[in-house]
Order: sequence, then structure tokens, then C-alpha cells
Amino acid sequence: MCGIAGWVAYDSDLTGRQEIVDAMTQTMACRGPDDRGTWVRRNVALGHRRLAIIDLPGGRQPMSVRTPNGDVAMVYSGEAYNFTELREELTKLGHTWETDSDTEVVLHGYLQWGTEVVDHLNGMYAFAIWDERDQKLVMIRDRMGIKPFYYYPTRDGVLFGSEPKAILANPSARKVIDVDGLRELFAFTKQPGWSLWKGMYEVQPGTVVTVTREGINTRTYWKLDARPHTDDQETTVARVRELMTDIVHRQLVADVPRCVLLSGGLDSSAVTGLAAARLSEQGEQLRTFSVDFYGQEENFQPDEMRDTPDSPYIRDVSKLVGSAHQDVMLNPAELTDPEVRRAVLRSRDIPAGLGDMDTSLYLLFKAIRAESTVALSGESADEVFGGYRWFHDEAAVNADTFPWLAFSNNLMDRREGLLTPDLAGKLNLDAYVADQYRTAVGQVDRLDGESGKEARMRVISNLHLTRFVRQLLDRKDRMSMAVGLEVRVPFCDHRLVEYVYNAPWALKTFDNREKSLLRHATKHVLPASVRDRVKSPYPSTQDPNYAATLQVQAKEVLAERDHPVFSVVDRNWLQKVSEVDSGAIDSRQRTGLDRAIDLYHWFDMYSPELQLD
Repeated sequence: MCGIAGWVAYDSDLTGRQEIVDAMTQTMACRGPDDRGTWVRRNVALGHRRLAIIDLPGGRQPMSVRTPNGDVAMVYSGEAYNFTELREELTKLGHTWETDSDTEVVLHGYLQWGTEVVDHLNGMYAFAIWDERDQKLVMIRDRMGIKPFYYYPTRDGVLFGSEPKAILANPSARKVIDVDGLRELFAFTKQPGWSLWKGMYEVQPGTVVTVTREGINTRTYWKLDARPHTDDQETTVARVRELMTDIVHRQLVADVPRCVLLSGGLDSSAVTGLAAARLSEQGEQLRTFSVDFYGQEENFQPDEMRDTPDSPYIRDVSKLVGSAHQDVMLNPAELTDPEVRRAVLRSRDIPAGLGDMDTSLYLLFKAIRAESTVALSGESADEVFGGYRWFHDEAAVNADTFPWLAFSNNLMDRREGLLTPDLAGKLNLDAYVADQYRTAVGQVDRLDGESGKEARMRVISNLHLTRFVRQLLDRKDRMSMAVGLEVRVPFCDHRLVEYVYNAPWALKTFDNREKSLLRHATKHVLPASVRDRVKSPYPSTQDPNYAATLQVQAKEVLAERDHPVFSVVDRNWLQKVSEVDSGAIDSRQRTGLDRAIDLYHWFDMYSPELQLD
């Protein structure tokens, strides 16, 4: 796992621009604390920061191979979980090796198959290859968008990086935010290709982007296709169990300490059970980690998203599988620390406004990094198997919009409430969301003869796998890599995603519960309490001191009357919410405060140029 950056300029000589390439690369030091490297030629410069996971002594990057017609060089971030099989296949085709790294296997895969190497890869990855033979840059991102990847077209080429901050470190990139960028920030639809910054784009998941002197071309190599599902219930459950077992076994491969993120829910518990069984076979004990808040279990109050605290279920799982478990306990002072908030904003590059759900995740990962370098997560199971509450809410399912926006909850309810009236009018979020929804639905591949409930649930599943999950994967990657922790996501293995996506909705809920297939496929490694538990999302503190501290910080923001944050945030709204009795403040107001304070710090850190006309 690493950070990559680069610069292609067909009309310039980059050999004298080493300091700029170094600056771009240095922005991602947290993603790769173990090593750094650059590779510079006249029209191209590649930068790399390395987090060593496999073949610790080898695998240095940028990695290049000399051919009779020119060098082929690569910078790579991620893991190819099937690199052992690919290495054997390529060896039979005549390739020889200098390291034991998966990076070298991917590079030689490109030499053998060109961009079709993507059809051979199983994993999470974002990589760029400069092919001197054709004077072209090839940028490739994994199928689900697990690893981030951005690019910025320039007058004579392109800038690219794992994160926007790498691109923004180049003077050729302008830090401009326009109305289109702000719309998505507050709409929560995850427009494909969006980056917030004007002129900058994501390399979309499952996509190859090729840059030549003539321009930029894009090819989609993977998408969700509708296919008939012919397996019966028993066979489907068995296939899910087989896939999950193989995936977890593959993703446990590393030359560094590993662990699992355990929340006590079905998803993370299933991964925990399978991982513990595998490591037990190898004579090892699994380490598990979870996050909690002081006093949360004793004083827990059910809310619109959570019926029960996590702790009792975590203890049940850990006891069953025999893991060495550690709770990372947090208090409001840590969660509201401005320096922690700024570290979160720096890692995400955007003022996402998720408050303690972001800061606690960052602090959890920071604590884990002291013990482990690789963690497995239950992220994305809800999107794959249909676990969110709105999947099972008729009003949300049948609404003429994204179901997560139709379902009442504080995180995604009308985000324009804190905006200045003028800006809210310019953004026109209702029209934007409606347009994004129509576009997304129009891109869903349909199955002949599928109608009614089954057809609708295919659309709902597709929206989650092509839109919603990408926001969470980006959050997970940025927070973990900010502390040099690699988090792997077994539920994003494309084989599992394709198989479960095409299983009929009636089969996914055959026991009249959410995630029936996963529940039954992994019940052999789960305690009864978790098998019967209702979906509960990532935890959030219920301590009233959290909101009270936000109000104090909001008043400090209000004291800076000329601060640029008030070009976005409505001063009257912030004043009103900061004066509400802290014991009476509701979850939506608290979320709004978090968003406003995020924006305040973000303006200070990034000094963006706003173009709102």
C-alpha cells in the first residue's frame, strides 16, 4: 500500500523539475512511511511513497524494465491478492524475477498483456505506467474503487496522484472550487469522477485512462452486468461461504502484523471468524480492535439508526474465536480536538462533515497502527448483501431518488440548511440530486423478464455498489493511510460482488432478514447473538459534552466576522444553533455544527479560490 504521484508534460523538459516532483510525492509521506523514490525523464516524472507489506527488502518503486524500444516504468499502490498464481503463469511465459513483490508481477503482467492485465488481477490497486515505447501514460484503478486515484489534465499533459493534495502541490494545478464542485459536496450522490476541485477528476473504478500526445482516452474494463442466477438457495449459500473463505485467506497474506476491525455486527464478525480460523490453522492468534466511547455502553439510548450498543456483541465474538482483543476508548475531548479534526481534513482533502464518525475512525486507526500494519474490515457488506435499513423500508425503496437520501437520518438530511440563502439558491440541490438519480438509474443493466420488486431491488443494489459505497471506501482509505495502516476489504472482491449482485432479492432475504446469504454462509463462525442482531452502523458518541464543545467552537468561529467560511455557511444559522441549550440540541443540529466547523478549518488549510457565479 502506497502513495503515487506523477507528471507528464509533452512540451516540457522535466529533468530540471525534481523539486516539484519531490513536493508532490512528499504530500503522501503518511501513505508510505517506509521508503520514497522518483523516476524522471524528459517528458515524465513518477513519484512513490512506500508502505512495505510484501517482500519488505524488495519491491522498491518506481519500478522499471528496460526493453529494446524503451523503458517501461510503474508506480503502484495496492495489493494483487492473486500475485502468486500470476507469477507462476508469467514464469511459464518466460518472465524472470528480481524481487518477490506483487508490484513486479503487475508490471510484467503489463509487459505480457498490455492494458488487458486488468482482466488478470484480483485485488485493490491504483497504478500508473509510463510506456516509453509509445510515449504514453496508462492509469488503471481497481474495479470497486477501493484505492483512490485522481488526475488533472494540463495544457501539454497531465498530473496525477493517489490524493488531490499531491496534484495541488504542483504549481500547474489551481485550487479552484466552483458551484459544480460544491453541489456534490452537499448532495451526497457521489457523482462519478467528482473530486471537488475544478479541473480535477477521479480515475473511475474499473477504468483505464490512457494519455498520449494527442489527448486522453478512457476505457471501462469492468462494470456490474445483469446475469441470470440459476443456483438454488443451498447452492448459493455454499458458494458465498466458499468465496468468503477464499477471499479472507488471500487477504491475510502479508509479511507484517495483521488484525481485524471488529464492531460486533454481522459483517466484521464474519470476517473475524473466518480469519481466526485460518490463523489458528497456522498456529497464530488473531488480533481484533474496536472503537468505543467512555460511558456509551452504560448510558446507551436507542436512536434512529442504532438499537443496541456494540460492546456486548464484540465480547461474544472475541470469546468465541479466541482473539486477542483491544477496545480503543475515546472521550469527547479527543473527538473535538481541533488538531485531530485538522488531521482528518488533511487526510480526506474535503470538509465531509461526518464529525465524530471521522475523528473516531482516525483515532482508532492510529491506535491500531501501533500494533499492526494490515487490518481486514467488514466495509461494503451492506452494499453487497442489502443490509442498510433503507433497503427494507418501502418508502425509501420506492422513492424517486437515492434511497439513502429518502430514508430519514441526520447525516444525509437536507444539507443546505447551514448554507447562505444565496449559495443554496445557486446550488439548487434538489434539481442536482434529481438529475444525478436519473443518470444513475439510466446506467443500470437490466435482465430480460425481470420486473416488479426484483427489478427495483436490482436498481437499488446497483446504486449502492456504483455510488454509495465509493464514498465509504474513500473515507476508509484516507483515514487508514493517514496513519500508514493498510485496510483490506474482503467484501469488495469482484467475484463475490458479481455473484451476489445477480442473486434475486428474494434469495438475499430468504429468511425474512437482511443479509440472509451472508448470515447463513458464515453462521458456523458466529455466536448466536450476532446471527440474530439487527443491522447497526458505525458507532457515534452520545455524550452531550460533544455537542456542547461544538457550540463553544462555533462561537469562536462566529467571532471571526470576515472569515471566508461565511461565503458558504449562513452566519445566522450558526449563531442560532450555537445558542441552543446543549441538552436540547438534536442530532441534525449537531451534524450541522460539525459541517460548519469542518468548513472553517478547511478554508484555513487549503485557501481555495471560490468561483460561485
